[in-house]
Amino acid sequence: MEDVVVLIVGAGPAGLAVLACLSQLSIPYLIVERADCSASLWRRRAYDRIKLHLAKEFCALPHMPYPNGTLTYVPKKEFVEYLDYYAEHFGVEPRYYISVESAAYDDGARWWVVDARHTTASTKVQLMARFLIVATGENAVGVLPEVPGKESFPGETVHSSTYRSGGTYAGKRVLVVGCGNSGMEIAYDLANHGADTSIVVRSPVHIMTKGLMRLGMTLVQHVPVTIADFLIVTVANFTFGDLSWHGIVRPKTGPLLLKAKTGRSSVIDVGTTGLIKKGIIKVFGEISNIIGSKVEFEGQKERYFDAIVFATGNKTSVNSWLKDENCMMNSDGLPNKDYPNHWKGENGLYCAGFARRGLAGIFMDAKNIADDIVSTIESS
Repeated sequence: MEDVVVLIVGAGPAGLAVLACLSQLSIPYLIVERADCSASLWRRRAYDRIKLHLAKEFCALPHMPYPNGTLTYVPKKEFVEYLDYYAEHFGVEPRYYISVESAAYDDGARWWVVDARHTTASTKVQLMARFLIVATGENAVGVLPEVPGKESFPGETVHSSTYRSGGTYAGKRVLVVGCGNSGMEIAYDLANHGADTSIVVRSPVHIMTKGLMRLGMTLVQHVPVTIADFLIVTVANFTFGDLSWHGIVRPKTGPLLLKAKTGRSSVIDVGTTGLIKKGIIKVFGEISNIIGSKVEFEGQKERYFDAIVFATGNKTSVNSWLKDENCMMNSDGLPNKDYPNHWKGENGLYCAGFARRGLAGIFMDAKNIADDIVSTIESS
């Protein structure tokens, strides 16, 4: 049994940000991580060409801006380097290979009792913490949808979290399922590497440029979100034209308001839209069935494929181990309370990085949590 004041579960950007804020306020902590490194999602599960989709001024962690000369839209390699320097600067020393299996509040002791396992040594670890911070993120586990006949497909099927580059798919017929940022960018990468590429677009989506999203996020600090949305959608429509002819329809709710209400992000176009308009990337609707290599789509369309990439999102894993009678998290593993009150539970329980607002949300969560812990300690 080991006692700690603050226990942070997860050493991704959210965990690092909270830790930095706690260290600035001289609050003792312990951070545990099930992987063998910090930010494992970025190091191990992000495809090679990915960049931050928002400008760097919206993506810095607390107490450290990006170095001079950093590109406006930070590539994966530079972002990981930034996180490494961030961790080194604040003296972060995560305890790796620690997989939390259960965390429950002991009313008598008034501490969180956390049972964990050291994954390489196969030994049990038990911790007691006055404050528990869940920083395992919204994207801990890849989601694979139930598709009729999927098990009959003889070709390669992968989730986007394991996709790295289109280089190995040259000359193959590849279907990308999912039209979010990952799906659209993977489709572009595949097409550029010579794959015969198709993409499934199942629901309305906003297509934006990086510049328009940067403009919108700047405008919304000065004008109502509806006005900012109207302006950037108007420009986007002029930029991309009517994409409904190609199977892509805009949601009725504006992009910034939609993000605030539902957490759904706009797709930042990297060139995919141009390839779709040229017919280089084909667009299909919902999959109705898979029979061997043949995929049947709604509208009685069908096509044969060699590989399928499921860019169908991720989910949290927090409900598999957090035993919280006050239910800070809902059945989907996301906060029950709406933003901006989502980050605080009962009995010293907090969550960081679950606001569905990216790195900007992590920035605010970390500061709020650290300030609240200091206030609680000082008033006790």
